[in-house]
Amino acid sequence: MKATRWVSSLRALAVAAAVTLAAVPAATAAESPAQSPAARTEVSISPVDLDGPAIETVQVTVKNAGPQRMRSLKVAFAGPVGWAVQPSVTAVSGSFAAGATASAEFRIQVPEKRSGFTLRTFTATATYTGGDGAGSATGTRTETVGSPLPDLAAAYNNVGVTDERDTAPGNYDGDGNSFSAQKLAAVGLTPGSTVRALGAELTWPDVEPGTKDNVSSQGQAITVSGQGGRLVLLGSGVTSGATGTATVYYTDGTSSRGSFGFPNWSFDPADAHGATLVASSDGRNRPDGYGNAGIDYRVFAHSVPLDATKQVRFVVLPSNGNVHVFAMAVAP
Repeated sequence: MKATRWVSSLRALAVAAAVTLAAVPAATAAESPAQSPAARTEVSISPVDLDGPAIETVQVTVKNAGPQRMRSLKVAFAGPVGWAVQPSVTAVSGSFAAGATASAEFRIQVPEKRSGFTLRTFTATATYTGGDGAGSATGTRTETVGSPLPDLAAAYNNVGVTDERDTAPGNYDGDGNSFSAQKLAAVGLTPGSTVRALGAELTWPDVEPGTKDNVSSQGQAITVSGQGGRLVLLGSGVTSGATGTATVYYTDGTSSRGSFGFPNWSFDPADAHGATLVASSDGRNRPDGYGNAGIDYRVFAHSVPLDATKQVRFVVLPSNGNVHVFAMAVAP
């Protein structure tokens, strides 16, 4: 939709606001046959141009996917905190049949575009009677400015693997300790090697020991492509509290969230937080050289669910630096 350029005040925004609501009939005048109980009301939001400052028109569409006529429909729309919207809520008079849609137009004040990568989430909520019987449904849309990091390697911020002959660069756990490259190689983890876990094929970081090779999670947005049933992450924790939520964004502007966690790289039960053990290496490198022989230091896999009907665009990692990620990939 073509943007209306910036207006001088919120009053002008309110005057310019227009609401269009229309019950669109289904393909035939007759009521559709009763649908599966799994059918749910669908709420979708049109694209939002973030090239501000501007006033943008946004259309919210509600589809009655339930078996009954939908009545008393109200639609609410909101953008990021502080963004003015007119109107914030509007009502649809009358009712519409199974399979029919209603649309509502809102006007939102888009501020000046920021530099760098930014996420903006928009939410629409429909309340109603009839339809699928749920009483309410919500849809979200996420728009971005700039680009997420091109891959996980671009986010590496921690040295987790060192050579036993030069352990000084390592600091996987904040105390100067790290995995031994030699001991990882003994269990099949070498630079660029393929790791198969939870149905995914992942690539172990293809970098030299003593250089940054993993991500201490701090909410980084990472480009990931693929379509499947789960996102698999390879890593471990440096405390017993290495848990968090990954948010997956799809190419259609929608998103999903999933929680996961890794056990501590040593001592925690191998299945803590629902993780799967991938490899155990003997001992670790300390600031004064190799040590702790006889104690396992480990790498795990975990996953979060995906919408298998959609194409992944990027992933935002948890904001928990105790979660360390070496690789991630989409699995069937």
